[in-house]
Amino acid sequence: MVLGLVMPRRRDPAAPRVVYRTARVAWRRRRRDAPLSGYQELCRELAASGPGTFAELDSAGARSVLRRFSDAWFAAAKRRKDGDVSAGFPRRRRGLVPVRWHHGTFVLDGRRVRIPVGRGAAPLWVRLAREVPYPLEQVRSITLLCEGGRLFLDLSAEIPIATYPVGAGPDPGRVAGVDLGIIHPYAVTGPDGAGLLVSGRAIRAEHRMHLADTKARRRAVARRAPKPGQRGSRRWRKYRRRARMVEGRHRRRVRQAQHEAARSVVSWAVEQRIGELRVGDPRGVLDIEAGRRHNLRLRQWQVGRLLQVLTDKATLSGITLCLVNERGTSSTCPACQRRVPKPRGRTLSCPHCRFSGHRDLVAAATIATRSPGGGPTTPTAVVLSEVLTHRRAGRHLPGAGQSRRDPRRPRVARGSVGPRWPAPPLGGESLAHKARIHNDHRTPGERSWTPH
Repeated sequence: MVLGLVMPRRRDPAAPRVVYRTARVAWRRRRRDAPLSGYQELCRELAASGPGTFAELDSAGARSVLRRFSDAWFAAAKRRKDGDVSAGFPRRRRGLVPVRWHHGTFVLDGRRVRIPVGRGAAPLWVRLAREVPYPLEQVRSITLLCEGGRLFLDLSAEIPIATYPVGAGPDPGRVAGVDLGIIHPYAVTGPDGAGLLVSGRAIRAEHRMHLADTKARRRAVARRAPKPGQRGSRRWRKYRRRARMVEGRHRRRVRQAQHEAARSVVSWAVEQRIGELRVGDPRGVLDIEAGRRHNLRLRQWQVGRLLQVLTDKATLSGITLCLVNERGTSSTCPACQRRVPKPRGRTLSCPHCRFSGHRDLVAAATIATRSPGGGPTTPTAVVLSEVLTHRRAGRHLPGAGQSRRDPRRPRVARGSVGPRWPAPPLGGESLAHKARIHNDHRTPGERSWTPH
């Protein structure tokens, strides 16, 4: 749970300007000494440095910064060992770093939080923008972070798994398949012919329109951009601060829409008493080079976050989630088990047995028949959806409303509506022109209609 904060008047010590002893690490590099990358080594270096190394931060907050640095260092080392030469080590100085405190080091008092500071510093109290939604005894840690020019407090709380009356909880024998996608973030098929489609067109439109707005904004300020090595003006710094705020707002909107989509799936699964969700894992397509535009679509898809959000909400509801192989589920006919050419739309049509159905629901039904750890096979019969439920994610997005596609795009009238004809007289016929029956067997070049 992320809560907004009301910024205090004094400079916040939890966002340190000195991350770790960067200068000392640079000296060690120049002296060709072994780098300090392990968490224990960094903690010993912190203890030897004495007070004031992290300004007004206490030792718990300083160790959380060192933990993040050590994790980032070893993650970069692992990526470089696996062959990713673009992975860089965290050597750049950062102005704002997330800082974490565990239970017992901070104080929660209603909408106020007391953050621990170093010895001799004045107490620091920050105010929350809203109440904490969890009981105070369940909060286990807090993380102070800055995103998009705004200060947030990330709470980690211990939440018990939901309990149900006897005979009303999830049944482990009832399995549902989930297919992940871009147009439909979640397509679910249940065991009794029930299905669920969650539309993500508003999320896709938010990504598209945000990209168009960003490009237009950059073109407008391109002439004011400082040259490489030139210090930016105050006007340029204000523009950059505004751009970061807009970027953070866009990420928060998309994240909220993804939570809404996952909540719709879990609520539907609880109503259907689904005990196990088998989700097709499509993360293998992320390693395939598919061009600049499609790579952007895959990056905006955020399939890892969709899986994580669905896993968290399903676990809290007592539903088991497992990943299965989803290869061939959207291109295999469930009736004759033959390969089908990839359709351009959302309808899958088999040229062999004349089967026709929704492509995402067919994939979800096939995923439900596969076992975790197995190959791309369908051992049992596929149960297709007969009763379908539609949900939409992202109703809070600008201009979404009741529209179905591209909610922020202005509506353009297609064609001409022509002059308004007067109402027909009572008892008479309409004054509009008679409808014409089009002749399909016209000669090449002949027009099938004549303008009035």
